[in-house]
Amino acid sequence: MNDLTGDSAPRRRWRAAVVTGTAAALAACTVLLLPGTSNAATTLGASAAERGRYFGVAIAGGRLSDTQYTTIANREFNMVTAENEMKLDATEPNQNQFSFSSGDRIVNWAISNGKQVRGHTLAWHSQQPGWMQNMSGTALRNAMLNHVTRVATYYRGKIHSWDVVNEAFADGSSGARRDSNLQRTGNDWIEAAFRAARAADPGAKLCYNDYNTDNWSHAKTQAVYRMVQDFKQRGVPIDCVGFQAHFNSGNPVPNNYHTTLQNFADLGVDVQITELDIEGSGSSQAEQYRGIVQACLAVTRCNGITVWGVRDSDSWRASGTPLLFNGSGQKKAAYDAVLAALNSGQPGPGPSGSPSSSPTGQPGGSCTATYSEGQKWNDRFNGQVTVTGSDNWIVTVTVSPPQRMIATWNVSATWDSSGNVMTGRPNGNGNAFGFTVQHGGNWNWPALACRTA
Repeated sequence: MNDLTGDSAPRRRWRAAVVTGTAAALAACTVLLLPGTSNAATTLGASAAERGRYFGVAIAGGRLSDTQYTTIANREFNMVTAENEMKLDATEPNQNQFSFSSGDRIVNWAISNGKQVRGHTLAWHSQQPGWMQNMSGTALRNAMLNHVTRVATYYRGKIHSWDVVNEAFADGSSGARRDSNLQRTGNDWIEAAFRAARAADPGAKLCYNDYNTDNWSHAKTQAVYRMVQDFKQRGVPIDCVGFQAHFNSGNPVPNNYHTTLQNFADLGVDVQITELDIEGSGSSQAEQYRGIVQACLAVTRCNGITVWGVRDSDSWRASGTPLLFNGSGQKKAAYDAVLAALNSGQPGPGPSGSPSSSPTGQPGGSCTATYSEGQKWNDRFNGQVTVTGSDNWIVTVTVSPPQRMIATWNVSATWDSSGNVMTGRPNGNGNAFGFTVQHGGNWNWPALACRTA
């Protein structure tokens, strides 16, 4: 992601999509809505933390002297991404001469204010310093790996997640890698970057980050999915996938967004929404923001959301008013929708293991709900949930449209208004229960969350 002086033009070549009823479709993916309480969290970061997630923001170092800017950022967010200050041209302006002062300013501000940091980014075809742009072949490969190693080593222990590689796939229908100087060093360059990052900072989560990968049916999304699947099968160290999530009227939030997040999570990686902004205003913008949050909350391994800027006037797309605060620093309808969606989500520690297992600690104890496949037919399938850790559990099971739960057993079940979220409690028949899902062509496993009563 660039500021307005970078390669913002390619960012505006949004993949066109015709979507109707987007907000309604995404709302159907929400987790169980809990009754409002007077002690509901009043900031985005606090509410996300109650759900075991973070809500972050991209920070520009040059705006840290703006009191309104820092007051909002400090109050509302618990994760920080440097907008440009940790990219290649900023950290290694001359070969083997590293400059960390700008990045340090943001990292130190974040840590001193009790926030975590996402590192952005270690290897990218864009915003390369001039010396790197003029290199190729083995020399470029070695320079790239040296950059990854030196920067990740310098910030070791301070980074929650690194965008190790950014935007390596081409737009369009080819599903091909982007033709870049890095790609021309060999098709294994992404793998090499991840291995170097793991060696340099074993404690950070390592992410692949890209844009226009939101729609599950698009070729670019499928290509990234196949790469992550291959990496997981071969033991390449990848922990997370970042979805930039830049939306506008020509590229609205797709109605299969939850499916995309869940399918990647099912590979055994965390999913993170990394650069969220949605052009527009009023209720339309607010409902799209709400849907994004609900989709994330419905996926156990969606562990965080970051908006790309504080106020509309700070955005690289300022004319589209895409953020949660207006240019005067006032909360917009989109802010209210996001906070309400967060406060309605299930409390819990967030993703810590398999996407089919969600332990949640409460004062009365903790529990884990584990999913296992049952019998399958052409139009439906059975699933079973086994609960451990408590006999006094509440399990929510969320199916994704067009799926529909048509039968349950060994559980006392209720449904939310969408019909897609079932809440189960013990009915005296033990700690295992089952259900039948009419899948409508969607074979994805349901999402689970467990808490104690």
